[in-house]
Amino acid sequence: MKTVDSYNFAGKKALVRVDFNVPLDKAYNITDDTRIKATIPTVLKIVNDGGSAILMSHLGRPKGGPEEKYSLKHLLPALTEAFGREVKFADDCIGQSATDLAASLQPGEILLLENLRFYKEEEKGDVEFAKKLASLGDVWVNDAFGTAHRAHASTAVMGQFFDDRVAGYVMEAELENAKKVLGNAERPFTAIMGGAKISDKILIIEKLLDNVDNLIIGGGMTYTFTKAKGGQIGNSLLEADKQELALELLKKAEEKGVKIYMPLDNLCADAFSNDANRQVVDTGQIPDGWQGLDIGPKTIELFKDVVSKSKTVLWNGPMGVFEFENFAKGTNAIAEAVVKATEENGAFSLIGGGDSAAAVNQAGYGDRVSYVSTGGGALLEYMEGKVLPGVAALE
Repeated sequence: MKTVDSYNFAGKKALVRVDFNVPLDKAYNITDDTRIKATIPTVLKIVNDGGSAILMSHLGRPKGGPEEKYSLKHLLPALTEAFGREVKFADDCIGQSATDLAASLQPGEILLLENLRFYKEEEKGDVEFAKKLASLGDVWVNDAFGTAHRAHASTAVMGQFFDDRVAGYVMEAELENAKKVLGNAERPFTAIMGGAKISDKILIIEKLLDNVDNLIIGGGMTYTFTKAKGGQIGNSLLEADKQELALELLKKAEEKGVKIYMPLDNLCADAFSNDANRQVVDTGQIPDGWQGLDIGPKTIELFKDVVSKSKTVLWNGPMGVFEFENFAKGTNAIAEAVVKATEENGAFSLIGGGDSAAAVNQAGYGDRVSYVSTGGGALLEYMEGKVLPGVAALE
């Protein structure tokens, strides 16, 4: 796989697939610019070499055709600031404006194309659409790890039209860090799995059982485990059809000698609201009319203790409804424990994208862990052992 460092972009027009799918508020202000910042080294390498960069991305889920709220033009002020130079904008990604602006682009200049998903051909992986995009540049750089698990036109199909296919710095770092955890993790290796559903995490949990020493399970999916073991979960989240599977996973873990850590107590609420009445109860003792929305204080101490003794930590998924301040304590405590293990114990910590990345960044710990992945779904699929189309297209 060619990487950015091994390629000289002088005189080249680089078509760079980035992941600018960033959250915007109602006034189109970016509320989390992590993904934009991540692309700075790749883009600057291209322009500093004497090349020009044509950036392409999707934003949101447009319903087939242009929509104002999903226009990438809203990102221009932030991009101009990030790259320290004016960023030009084409109000289309394959039309005349894109062709003309790309053709007149000079070395050191940056052009942003309009949202790729304004064309349904992008997600369909349409070859003709990919060919039109490819005609705008000389070299294809894929730096969008977060969409590497999709076989879309710009993330995978385009590769066939280029002799030079290059992995950007984000792509390179994501793959290196995932391999570090999967291949040669220092022990003890602890994986922390949170989030709402077991069904989203079955494959990764099964794969991890071959690699980890400890598996901590938190978040909404724990209630399905508790119910399967005969506990009372009140109105908590439940995947009723996954109870059998939950017990099978516990059995597999036992057979493989992996220690499983589940909540000892839960912080419950009488409604799904930050202002609901709260009480802490032991696991399996949630009364009717109440629902578990976070882990309790005994659980926090147990999980912190396990993390503190770990040399490798993989974390994917929050411990509770961390969007509600009153139910964010468990997630924040885990974030603190991971930071402490990293800084004081020399542990390698990989935060697996999505909500975990948001929680770590929200708590201001993003730069105090070893690596924060920009791709939740892509990272999980890579760790499940699946071939990512966006990575395969670079090889």
